[in-house]
Amino acid sequence: MRSSSAIQEFGVTADGTQVHRGILENETGMRVVILSFGGIIQRLEVPGNDGDTANVVLGYDELSSYEADEYYLGAIVGRCANRILDGSFTLGGVTYQLDRNDPFGTMHGGSASLDKRVWTMEAVDSPHACGLELTITSCDGDNGFPGNVTITARYELLRDANVLRLGFEATTDAPTIVNMTGHSYFNLAGEGSGSAGEHLLTVDADAYLPVTAELVPTGQFEQVDGTPFDFRAPRRISERIRTGHEQLRLGRGYDHNFVLRKPLDGSRFARAAHLVEPESGRVLEVWTTEPGLDVYTGNFLDASVVGAGGRIYRQGDAIALEPEHFADSPNRPEFPSVELHPGEVYRSRTEYRFGTVGAGAAGVPA
Repeated sequence: MRSSSAIQEFGVTADGTQVHRGILENETGMRVVILSFGGIIQRLEVPGNDGDTANVVLGYDELSSYEADEYYLGAIVGRCANRILDGSFTLGGVTYQLDRNDPFGTMHGGSASLDKRVWTMEAVDSPHACGLELTITSCDGDNGFPGNVTITARYELLRDANVLRLGFEATTDAPTIVNMTGHSYFNLAGEGSGSAGEHLLTVDADAYLPVTAELVPTGQFEQVDGTPFDFRAPRRISERIRTGHEQLRLGRGYDHNFVLRKPLDGSRFARAAHLVEPESGRVLEVWTTEPGLDVYTGNFLDASVVGAGGRIYRQGDAIALEPEHFADSPNRPEFPSVELHPGEVYRSRTEYRFGTVGAGAAGVPA
C-alpha cells in the first residue's frame, strides 16, 4: 500500500461555494478524509487488533448536514475556542463585544465562525508525510473580534505510522485573541457503535478547572485527587459519571478543562491523554503543546443527530479530546494568555497517535 494525498470536489454550500475534500492514506492502512468546509475531519479510519479498519469519528455523509450541524462534529474551532463569559473581553483598555451564540455568551468563536466557512485547501506532501494545508482569513470585526487574522491549519499523516498531526499558525495586524483546536468526537469501537462509556481514559493532569452554572471556569485549579476527575490511571469513562458530583451535574457529564502536567506556557510537547477501547483493542494517544485538554463526553447529543449511514448519535456515544488554552482565558489573567499581537506568530501543535493494545499508539511498543 502506498501513501498518498488527493483532493476532490465534495459539494456546494447553500450560498454556492465549492467545497473540496482531501483524502490522506498511509502505508499502514490509515485513511483520513478532511473537508475544506470547517477544516472538518469527516472520516478517520484505523485498524484494530484483528486488522479490520473502522471509522472512529462521528460525522455526516452530506455537506448540508454539516451546514446545519450544531455540535461542531470534526470541525476546526476558533478564533477563540470554548466559552467566553458574556461574550466580551478587554484588551489594551478596549472592551470588545462578541457575537453571542449561547445563553452564557460566546462559544467557539460565535455564530457561523470558522467551523462554518470554506477554507482554501492544497496538498503539502513531504518525504515523511502526506498532508493538506488549509488557510483562511478572519477579517477585523468578524463576530466582534479585532484584527485581520490569517490562520493556517496543516494536517499531516505520517507515511509509515498511524499518526495524524494538526498544526496551527496565525498572524494578525492588530492586537487580538487566538485559541484554536480540533473538535473531533472519537469512538474507537467505530462511529455509530453506541456508547463510548467503556473506553479506558487516562489524562495526564493533576488538576482540572471547576465551572459555574454557565459552564465557565471559576478560576480555581482543583486537584483531581479524590474526585471523579481523577484519570491519572486508566478508568472507564462511565465509571463515575453518574456519581452525583456537582460538577458532573452542571456539565451533564464531563465538559471540563484539565490542567496538563507540563509548563503552562506551552513550551513542552507532551502527552495529554491515552484512550483504549478494550474490545477492538484500538488505542489513541493525544500529544500537544497546549496547556489544557478539554474533555467532553458528548453530553448534548440527544438522539436528534443522524450521522453517517443514518446512525443516530446519543449522549455519551463519543468523547472529544480538545487540546487548547483554557475556557474564558481572555477574562482570566491567572490563565495562560491567548493574546496575539502584530509581529508575533501563534503556533499550536497536536498529534493523534493511533495503535492497538500490546503495540501501543502509532505501533510503538507501550
